[in-house]
Amino acid sequence: MKKIFYLLLAALPAVTCFGKNVNVTVTNSSSIGRDKEIVEVSMSKVNAKLNLAKNAQIVVLDKNGKQVPYQITYDKKLIFPTTVKAKSTAIYTIKAGTPEKFTVLATGKQYPERVDDVAWENDRIAFRTYGPALQATGEQAFGYDIWVKRGEGLVVEKRYATELDKDTNAKIKSLAQTDPAASKALRESTSYHFDHGNGLDYYKVGPTLGAGTSAFLVDNKLVYPYCYATQEVLDNGPLRFTVKLVYKPLNIKGNSVIETRIVSLDAGSQLNKAQISFSNLKESLPLVTGIVIHTGSKDYSMSAKKGYTAYADPNDPVNGQIYVATVFPKSVKEAKVMPFTGDEASKIKDGADGHVAAISNYVPGTKFTYYFGAGWSKWGFKTSSDWYKYVEEYAQKVRTPLTATIK
Repeated sequence: MKKIFYLLLAALPAVTCFGKNVNVTVTNSSSIGRDKEIVEVSMSKVNAKLNLAKNAQIVVLDKNGKQVPYQITYDKKLIFPTTVKAKSTAIYTIKAGTPEKFTVLATGKQYPERVDDVAWENDRIAFRTYGPALQATGEQAFGYDIWVKRGEGLVVEKRYATELDKDTNAKIKSLAQTDPAASKALRESTSYHFDHGNGLDYYKVGPTLGAGTSAFLVDNKLVYPYCYATQEVLDNGPLRFTVKLVYKPLNIKGNSVIETRIVSLDAGSQLNKAQISFSNLKESLPLVTGIVIHTGSKDYSMSAKKGYTAYADPNDPVNGQIYVATVFPKSVKEAKVMPFTGDEASKIKDGADGHVAAISNYVPGTKFTYYFGAGWSKWGFKTSSDWYKYVEEYAQKVRTPLTATIK
């Protein structure tokens, strides 16, 4: 009998360890409620608390015991969406278990078949940036591009497949010679440049900073970054997409300066997080984060103190209105409109008048973090006032982030 008792006693630690739970208290100290906002905790701390085996799986549960989708990121963070009222807390439980299959809400990849675009999206909006194959053609496209979407479904892969359907494109060209009306009808039914109910691509970047790219201001002139040289996808859903982009050297005051960007987009967010750094820069310089102003718009809002710029493109009577913004964790040095002048005045003929700019001071050897993104009048933001309210609240959230405590 004693032997049986001692054997049971010896087995207890293993049973207790297997049944361990970790509670995560998420605190919202701001006056703004957070709805399905992504929060992150250290996966190594979770492992240590649960004493997990190497390949063990976990589940994240809300207060009702319902599974919450999660992702373990490239930098060993456990991320999941959380809903917390203003000035409140919410508790989530993590334990060993078999996770449900989660819907992918953030994803992207490189498209070498389409001049090396890197395109990505979440359940709200889509973006792309341009690669070396495009630069080799001589086309100038310096900034981030926007693809607006309506609905939470993923659309980018399908849109590229539509554009890259060679047989259809050949048929369009052939019909153009014999039946222009049929050619146009076929083009409009297949091209992602037309809205078929889930959005479209009609934002114009050109030789500008597009939707929130950053560039150094040297002797009152912007030194535009061109297309990326290398890319590496670090996270690919279901909740966060992250890509690392390294750029070709730029001549900054006689130095060969290389920019590295890490851009991530979380499920539910209209804005990306960008962390940029520059190697071989010898002195502090003004860094301009700009949104191109397309001819016909004077609709923008900005605050250097609150750390944001927001802008509304001219309204298209058919396709609606695109909204763009940049947000900063700290106050910026200056926020203003920078019209094109001098050598850049020629861009006005192509429909770009300048930039809504946030100007910061970049110190060599540091990492500069900011957010950029967009919205659309046909889904989520009926007016620019709606967009500006979202952006100002987003800036407040960035400055009062959710905190997660593991117990």
